[in-house]
Formats: sequence, structure tokens, C-alpha cells
Amino acid sequence: EVQVVESGGGSVQAGGSLRLSCIASGFTFAGTDMGWYRQAPGNDCELVASIGGDVGVYYPQSVKGRFTISQDNAKNMIYLQMNALKPEDTAIYYCAADREALGLVARMRQCQPYRSLEVWGQGTQVTVSS
Repeated sequence: EVQVVESGGGSVQAGGSLRLSCIASGFTFAGTDMGWYRQAPGNDCELVASIGGDVGVYYPQSVKGRFTISQDNAKNMIYLQMNALKPEDTAIYYCAADREALGLVARMRQCQPYRSLEVWGQGTQVTVSS
């Protein structure tokens, strides 16, 4: 019932672009904070983009100016446009939702349910080659 599903991952050359999509079911974005996380082998799970209500958007310095998160309330979807991709962007990307709108943690050991951040997708692989 309550879930999110990501799609749009793939393999690209450095400097290329990809657009990730996430569709939510079983809930709406009202009162929900949405975000994109990524995790590469040996690395922490890091927040790369978030959006919530009238709070606005957040990006860490590592992707600022290259990634853009957007939300389509009518379609119950969020997107992540990734431009100027670098090999270090290679990771599994996850869509996640905090249905209590308490905010999204910027980093954790694993991309998995954590406190109020309960709804996670299965992940989509992004590979950027040099």
C-alpha cells in the first residue's frame, strides 16, 4: 500500500545526464518530506536532494548546481535531474519519504528506514564512467 518506486537509472559517460523518477502510492505529498539519497560501496548513505512543502529544496555542496529535484503533486511523483555527472556520482539512488515531515537526515550509515524516515524505494543504479 504505502511505497515509493524509483526508475531511470543507467550508465552514462562523465558529463552526461540522467533523470530519475519516483512514484509514490498509498499516500500523498501533503505533510510529507521527500528526498533522494545515494550510497556507493564503502560509503555512507547521503542525502543529495530534498523537498518539503513550503520549506524549499536542499542540496549538499557535492551536487549543488548539477542536480535538481522537482515534484509533481498531481502525478504523485518526484524527479531528480542530474547533469554534468561525475564518476564519483556512481551509486545506488533511493527515493525516500518522511511522512511525519520531521526533516531528512543528511547522512546515515545505511540507506534504510530510520526513525520517521520510514518509506524507501528499492533503489536504482547510476553508473558514471570516465
